[in-house]
Amino acid sequence: MSDVVIVDSGVANLASVRGAFARLGAPARVSSDPEDVRRAARVVLPGVGAYAAAAGALRARGLDAAAREALAAGTPLLAVCLGMQLLCDGSEEAPGVPGLGLVPGVCRRLPQGVRVPHLGWSRVEPDGAVRLLAPLDAAFAHSYALRDAPPGWAAAWTTHGDRFVAALERDAILACQFHPELSGAAGLALLGHWLDGRPAPVWSAPASAGTGAGLAIRLVPCLDVRDGRVVKGVRFTGLRDAGDPAEQAALYEAQGADEIVMLDIAASAAGRGTQLDTVGRIRAVLGIPLTAGGGVRSVDDARALLAAGADKISVNTAAVARPALLAELAREFGCQCVVLAVDARRTDAGWEVLVMGGRERAGLDALAWAREAVALGAGEILLTSWDRDGTRGGCDVELVRAVSQAVAVPVIASGGIGTRAHVADAVAAGAAAVLAASVFHDGDDTVAAIKVDLAGRGVRVRQ
Repeated sequence: MSDVVIVDSGVANLASVRGAFARLGAPARVSSDPEDVRRAARVVLPGVGAYAAAAGALRARGLDAAAREALAAGTPLLAVCLGMQLLCDGSEEAPGVPGLGLVPGVCRRLPQGVRVPHLGWSRVEPDGAVRLLAPLDAAFAHSYALRDAPPGWAAAWTTHGDRFVAALERDAILACQFHPELSGAAGLALLGHWLDGRPAPVWSAPASAGTGAGLAIRLVPCLDVRDGRVVKGVRFTGLRDAGDPAEQAALYEAQGADEIVMLDIAASAAGRGTQLDTVGRIRAVLGIPLTAGGGVRSVDDARALLAAGADKISVNTAAVARPALLAELAREFGCQCVVLAVDARRTDAGWEVLVMGGRERAGLDALAWAREAVALGAGEILLTSWDRDGTRGGCDVELVRAVSQAVAVPVIASGGIGTRAHVADAVAAGAAAVLAASVFHDGDDTVAAIKVDLAGRGVRVRQ
């Protein structure tokens, strides 16, 4: 395999990209040295982050010029998500901030009428001129995209509200708006084709089951972790051991999980950060998106989690204490990377927010807090019903519906999932994803079986 240099823009999910190449047996290293980029056999421009922050980092380090020179010399380049947008002339995310200008066009914000960011799995269909890419369901995490393919470029397409460019290919450049490193076996196959230059085979990954187009509903196993072990209780108490985090994550991915959430539930109360070694062990075995949280209080805390292997960052207690944290995280990493966890308890007046793992009342209305958080920069809401957590009595559909109607970002429904019907209820209430824990940890059901049930009900799921 050829030597691969992953460009360190200072904001990307570098561990996820490096881990994918490691699973292919390819030597890949991260570098912020322009000379490494110029001398590399292959270059990867990865993507998780905010456009302005990443473009500024590339210019400050001389990496923009190095990338142009590498391409001029015929070096194959793979651009991923934000990396693809940085290849363009610019982006509406940061008007006036120039991109590398290697792909003509400006990235536009995704349309009104759909939840933005575009988070999750959508079908990618290449046109006949694309060599390396077969049709697949791929993992997306973005708010901006090219609407049209530039002349002379082969393109692949997907739809979220409107049709837009999912990938571009020309000469030595392959640019993907999605994340191949997080798109399971099909994404790994694409990286393999890029490494050795082989055209994609005529086969394609299985299409989403169920009816309709657009995003598949995500099924998300949750790993609540304390002292390096998965634990589970009822209403955040009575915790019992539920296994090793890395082993559980690998098992759930094999069952068809669309994402894994790992929350260090003791970090905030203990006044420490998330256990990075646990995140790293999970990332080493995982080929799908990983959200990590617990004890995140600053941009540096979040950067450490991304470096360890997370793709999205979950915040709760620290954001309630200092809401500006959400804006700081979004400014550095993009709103698609910022997940606000809301633990909500029903009251006579509605739902109140709890913090410190459900131990303390925050004095906030859950709907008002969700709206404020999204305005500040949260790109997703992880909504847990404290009343239903661990009970398997069904989700609080009224809570899910109320928050889903209050915000225009994706909502993950959590708390009370015990049957397949409960998952369908959460989806019907407006959830873009459904999180569950004990039903999986105890072996009472599997991700694959629940997806079969959802597809039978007409719900679009990734197979």
